[in-house]
Amino acid sequence: MPKATRRVLIPGGSGAVGEGAVRAYLAAGADVVVPTRTEQRADEFRQLLGDAATDHLHLIAHDYSTFDGAESLAATMQDRLGGIDDVVAPIGGWWAGKQLWEIGEADWNTAFAGLATTHMAIARAVMPRLSGHGSYAIVVGESAFYPVPGSGLVSMEQAAVLMMQKVLAAEAGDSRRVHAFVLGPVRTRVVPGEPTWVSADQIGAVAVALSNMPGEANREVLLRTSAEAEQILAALA
Repeated sequence: MPKATRRVLIPGGSGAVGEGAVRAYLAAGADVVVPTRTEQRADEFRQLLGDAATDHLHLIAHDYSTFDGAESLAATMQDRLGGIDDVVAPIGGWWAGKQLWEIGEADWNTAFAGLATTHMAIARAVMPRLSGHGSYAIVVGESAFYPVPGSGLVSMEQAAVLMMQKVLAAEAGDSRRVHAFVLGPVRTRVVPGEPTWVSADQIGAVAVALSNMPGEANREVLLRTSAEAEQILAALA
């Protein structure tokens, strides 16, 4: 029998970091669902991918930042593709400029509550639907470990999301695999960066490799440099 096509959800996939995961899964022949803010953004992303945007790419204009929105997205993917095997969630953004005692409610809602809620909404909607054949990879930055003065809300939100991964992994036990990818500075099409930085393509390659290893337990994957990424890919190979 032919091998079943993987069904992969990548919220945040149209961003510069998520693009690496989208390209990697498409190259591996997976059906990849990428929600975008608008149809225009979907068209722009398809053009950006060029020849990599095969018929296996499914772009959906959808707001998944709320519990109801994420539930609707997961249900739509399940209806169209029959299920969900893998998730890679590079959901996030950067915020800077104020010390914690200077922030306002709008800062709090945008940089902490909004992003943490989006991660939680996706996890809540997807975890019960995961087939168990793949894995769920939550993507955070090193700021989850280290305080960044002037960007404290980012550090706090990333630390909260990293703990969410730990709790999900503990609650899922052996039934589903939940990983955390902890990134250093990332080379992307937007930020060329330094050769020592991990690249978006390497992040995608690690995600695919872990998806294809059902015996690999829940793990925290440090992808802080290009060298670390290559070491992990060699070990997984």
